[in-house]
Amino acid sequence: MGKKRSVKTHSSKRTAAVLMLSLIAIVLAAGAAVYIPQIASVSTNSDGKELAIHCIDTKKPQVALSFDAASESEDLQTILDILAKHDVKATFFMTGQWVESYPDDVMRIYEAGHDLGNHGETHSSMSELSVDQRTEELMNVHEKVTALTGVEMELFRPPYDEYTNKVLKEIAANNYYTIEWSIDSADWKDYGADSIVQTVTQHKNLENGAIILMRIGTKYTKDALEGIITTLQDQGYELVPVSSLIYKDNYYVDPAGKQIRE
Repeated sequence: MGKKRSVKTHSSKRTAAVLMLSLIAIVLAAGAAVYIPQIASVSTNSDGKELAIHCIDTKKPQVALSFDAASESEDLQTILDILAKHDVKATFFMTGQWVESYPDDVMRIYEAGHDLGNHGETHSSMSELSVDQRTEELMNVHEKVTALTGVEMELFRPPYDEYTNKVLKEIAANNYYTIEWSIDSADWKDYGADSIVQTVTQHKNLENGAIILMRIGTKYTKDALEGIITTLQDQGYELVPVSSLIYKDNYYVDPAGKQIRE
């Protein structure tokens, strides 16, 4: 099962935590940190194929908003303000490079009560790396976020939606749940805010347990966000973070990527 989030008082430690990132980078450069895995949930279908979680089988009218943070950070505060205005918690999947470039923004996300998720150190395709490189890609960003916030992350989104059976087993062995999405907002296409709202709120996969993908740093995401939230709420959905939506144990994932309680 995934590790619990450890909450600690951090306001007086922010400066020290940021400085720790430099020390961690030196240590990690000497070799990947040794990580002792605990028991983790394993998701397979009847054919024994490992599967990532794309959506959840639930009777609750809940969906999850998730944001990938791999490049810019300019619009983050606006996005956080909109989420706060509507009392919505989301999930932010961050690369290690983004964490190192914007440590104050990581703290803002954490302080606002949102999920902190792992998106790999350098946004590299996990299936193209060696076992040791994959461990570094996963755990380098993990250690950086823990140094800043005290949070032991448990949600991982593979860059480029690329993974293999072996990759998913390694991720699970490191106490991570592999999270994809069932609705892509297509905000990266820059078709405008209205197009993004329509794509999400009229999507064929919009149902209880859907996971919605959006991105930090795209042109119209911040402009579309409020419309997405209010429309989904008008449709009767509660927006929750991924950690509140998924099952942590006693589940399997069907061939369509739906996580189902056993």
